[in-house]
Amino acid sequence: MENKKIIRKIGSKAALRTAVERRDATTYEPVKPAMQLGFIHNNVDCIGCRACEIACKDKNGLPPGPRFRRVMYIEGGTFPEVFAYKVNMSCNHCAEPACLPTCPTGAIYKRADNGIVDIDSTLCIGCRRCEAACPYGAPQFDPAENIVKKCNMCVDEIEAGRKPYCVMACMMRVLDIGPIDRLRAGTYETKALGPRDKVVRQVKHMANPELTNPSIVFVPHPKGRV
Repeated sequence: MENKKIIRKIGSKAALRTAVERRDATTYEPVKPAMQLGFIHNNVDCIGCRACEIACKDKNGLPPGPRFRRVMYIEGGTFPEVFAYKVNMSCNHCAEPACLPTCPTGAIYKRADNGIVDIDSTLCIGCRRCEAACPYGAPQFDPAENIVKKCNMCVDEIEAGRKPYCVMACMMRVLDIGPIDRLRAGTYETKALGPRDKVVRQVKHMANPELTNPSIVFVPHPKGRV
């Protein structure tokens, strides 16, 4: 009975079968993309203006509530040794995404050309299992449409030769995308990385990257180093 309800909701039994088969295949044999794109964020130079958040909400037409990109303010210490910095995250387009195998309809998939983890909204039934599975809080429930959405790295902009809205909106140029292997090696030319900066895969209070192998690196604040 439950399966019949799902089929009626997404409208196509064939589409459901195809999507579930795709999900099962990538669950046990994760997609190895031709090139994995990822994010870099400079925690030190970010001023927390949240222009990236607003640009993302505008691009995706999001109502109040869901935020694909989140700027988190970290403060601590005692006078006179105080500190403050920002950590900026969205979907990390993981090499082994935890959200993908939890989706009962196969709506979540990983693109083979650039490694972007995307959602087919026509297959989503709003069960929110992906939301519970993601250790980074990337999937966001949209109550207006009763489905889950998330960052897809503005794949339409990338295919048009441009960068995501969040990157283009960053006035300090502390947020960027690039091939994650080159970002990790520090060999990708980007304004987010200074000549003496070193990147890390994890900062304090972030879930262990060994869980899903997220495609993101940071220029960490000294107090944010793990």
